[in-house]
Amino acid sequence: MVIGIDIDDTTVITVNSMIKYADIFDTQILGRKGTNGNLGLIKNRYYLKVLYGWDDKTKFDFFDTYYKSVLEECTPMPNAGTTIKKLKDEGNKIMFITARLLNIKDCDTESITKKTLEDNNIPYDKLIINAKDKLEYCLENNIQIFIEDSYETCKELEENGIKTYLMTTKMNQNIDAGSIERVESWNEIYDKIEKYIKTQKG
Repeated sequence: MVIGIDIDDTTVITVNSMIKYADIFDTQILGRKGTNGNLGLIKNRYYLKVLYGWDDKTKFDFFDTYYKSVLEECTPMPNAGTTIKKLKDEGNKIMFITARLLNIKDCDTESITKKTLEDNNIPYDKLIINAKDKLEYCLENNIQIFIEDSYETCKELEENGIKTYLMTTKMNQNIDAGSIERVESWNEIYDKIEKYIKTQKG
């Protein structure tokens, strides 16, 4: 199988460092109130706009200031590395397809991402960064299974014949996922993928 995997809040935990630096930016640079710890407002992956009310210019000013620190402080999801290695050792092809941004001031996103994967012993066959249209890359690379935290992306991929698993996070936990299978951990992902592969083999 060719397995596609998202990175942020699917393979590594990004929301913690993102909120940490967004609060600093909002309070110390913009002179506002920050989130006041009210992460309960998070409903989807566009949480910077939701929590802080930033427009696009403000958001990218934040990225120019702190995106490098946000990415460098990401930590792996429990068992992500060992599970992905097991899937690869079993003959599956692993591709990371992420919407992480390129061309951010003083931030080499590709190098930081590769270092994070290497430091945490997470193997892969291919890495695609700044993927604005994940469906396009999935079709080009014959992705058969995709693991993602964005409900919108999962829905689009599923509608185009790609088996998807929605990693439950603070950003999507209140969304009705419908027919899309939710997963709570990498151990669960492994079990579901193994069962799915068996059904495909007949």
